[in-house]
Amino acid sequence: MGVGRATVVRAHVMHTPCNPFAADGGGLGPLPQGGRLGPLDGGGLEAFPDGGLIFADGRILATGDFASVRRAHPYADLIDARGCVLLPGLVDVHVHYPQLGIVGAMGLDLLDWLQRRALPEEARLEDVDVARSLAREFVRGLAAAGTTTALVFGSHFPAAQEALFEEAARSGLRIASGLVVSDRNLRPELHRSPQDAYDAAIELARRWHGHGRLRYAISPRFSVSCTQSMLEGCGALGAELGDVLVTTHLNESADEVRAVGELFPSTRDYLETYERFGLVGPSTVLAHDVHVTAPELERLAAARAWVAHCPSSNAFLGSGIFPMRRHAEARVAFALGTDVGAGTGLSVLKEGLLAYQLQLVAPEPYRLGPAHLLWLATSAGAAALGLGDEIGDLIPGKSADFVLIRPPGDGTLATVLRRVDSSEEALGAVFTLAREESVVEVRVAGERVPRAEVTSAP
Repeated sequence: MGVGRATVVRAHVMHTPCNPFAADGGGLGPLPQGGRLGPLDGGGLEAFPDGGLIFADGRILATGDFASVRRAHPYADLIDARGCVLLPGLVDVHVHYPQLGIVGAMGLDLLDWLQRRALPEEARLEDVDVARSLAREFVRGLAAAGTTTALVFGSHFPAAQEALFEEAARSGLRIASGLVVSDRNLRPELHRSPQDAYDAAIELARRWHGHGRLRYAISPRFSVSCTQSMLEGCGALGAELGDVLVTTHLNESADEVRAVGELFPSTRDYLETYERFGLVGPSTVLAHDVHVTAPELERLAAARAWVAHCPSSNAFLGSGIFPMRRHAEARVAFALGTDVGAGTGLSVLKEGLLAYQLQLVAPEPYRLGPAHLLWLATSAGAAALGLGDEIGDLIPGKSADFVLIRPPGDGTLATVLRRVDSSEEALGAVFTLAREESVVEVRVAGERVPRAEVTSAP
């Protein structure tokens, strides 16, 4: 079969086809197949200030200097996006769909925030009309922020979870999600028996896992709200389904860790409450891990599990600062999550900035650069979700998932980008200043993604 009509995009093209943490000696997880090891242009960043990306049939054909790409494909359609920065599609590895409406609920720590703000809001999704409306806003919001792939913490209600899958399927985004299950310590309407949870989850998974770009994620809320029977059911679900993801929370706040110790007195630590039921492995993404112990780090690395680092949420709830250096030195892999609604918005770029700032003042500081942030926002997230061979960078053969960012008007970002001397400086400015208003086009497999209120594309 021949290649369909090709399109070349002209822009300032940047991606991280190699791991800048590996160049540091930190080594964050395995490289995707075809990835390159070792620093490019200052430790991971490959950039083309007058760049070209050409794609056809949803796949990247070439990435490089515009002149050479155009010379090789003189008859391709042209999108002239000069003045834009082109990045791989952003990946959010931890975000709560039911909590979109409570972003900015201040003044509470984790457990109080859950009881007083998050759980009452999540209970509203028992009304399927509320759920459908919120799912539409949530999916459009992801795209408006430049997020093309997300691991979404779903709803406790099967109909609300169905609404999310339906909206995600219409959008074209790559979404992994699943029914959130709990059987204690929440609101009664959010509880479900282990058998009912298993039955509802298996039905959703069989209907939606592998449907288009959708995947299923087994989602026990956290050990505070799950009995051993519920966690055992989640393990059985994983054994039945096989190739699905697992996502939950781990070591987010000191009070939460103490509560888990009281509820599971026979376990060594929080991580073991999941390990006992076969829930920790290469397809597991554990959110937060702020208060991790050395034995847990060792076992996380051995299991090749991933951590979702959610800096704005950790700061907003006063949970603590993620010990990035300890994770990197232990070879525990991590990527970025926005963790809306405790997180302060759907922008993964914003999470990169917060990660940079908080690591500078962490007890064991880690000085990040723009290449580290782009890796965490793209390639690392792709690998965490088992999609490293498909997305995360702009290597030829991968899916044409990308985002175009352009400064709106004559604002601060435009001022800075006119004065930068390098691609690395330009990327630093994008992470610092670009948010939804700067995202002008989003594509998945070369197809435009419908979005919320946005500037017209170039």
